[in-house]
Amino acid sequence: MIRAAAVALLVCVSSSLPAKASDPLNSGNWDWVKGYLFKDARTVFDDRVIVRAPKHAEDNMNVPFVVDARALDDVQKIVVFADSNPILRVLSMEPLKAEPFIASSLKMQQGGPVRAAALTPDGVWHVGGVFVDAAGGGCTEPASVHAETDWMDHLGEMHARSWLQDDGSQRTTVRLYHPMDTGLADGIPAFFVERVDIKDADGQTLARIEPAEPVAQHPSLTVLVQPTTGSAHLRVDGRDTEANLIAGNIPLKWDVAS
Repeated sequence: MIRAAAVALLVCVSSSLPAKASDPLNSGNWDWVKGYLFKDARTVFDDRVIVRAPKHAEDNMNVPFVVDARALDDVQKIVVFADSNPILRVLSMEPLKAEPFIASSLKMQQGGPVRAAALTPDGVWHVGGVFVDAAGGGCTEPASVHAETDWMDHLGEMHARSWLQDDGSQRTTVRLYHPMDTGLADGIPAFFVERVDIKDADGQTLARIEPAEPVAQHPSLTVLVQPTTGSAHLRVDGRDTEANLIAGNIPLKWDVAS
């Protein structure tokens, strides 16, 4: 009778404990990844953080992804990461005066979850993600740009464009000529763009992006920014890990018909 009562008490106590949220992508690395990236901060899996990427990677060196956390209020920061990469963090973004939205491409060392975490003012990281099947090797292969004899002549060149959206924001894409070396290919040290600021014409930063080594060669970054209506241009300022500066202006059109 005593044993039965003890078992009943244990069942009662156990049922009152909150259920542990399981990883929807069933990654064996999740607990370690969570501790490494977010320390003791609270993380929750949240369908409002949408991550889009191909189910199968056709090119492990260039896997496109989109992160959309616009369903959350007042996102402070976004971190994109890949559970199975030797370098976890792909990029970070501070929306500032932009939507919590970013699109780019990454290198994948092997198949696994590609995730994004969005930080809200209460200190909680809201996590979404998708599983991408990949053959592997993306992070340890040398960038193809190294086969070009004149690649240093074009380092840091920028191509960019902005499109007016129905809500008044500007969908802005910045593409940079850069190898984005991870440091994991034999004989090639880490060398990558580490910061890109997209600013209003008056110098106010609208979005701050901090790419990391796993971002694909010649990175393309797409954001939705909110410049002052009528601004003639956006300003892009950035740098890489060798202190090479990136700078340029993006003309803005405010008439959709034009």
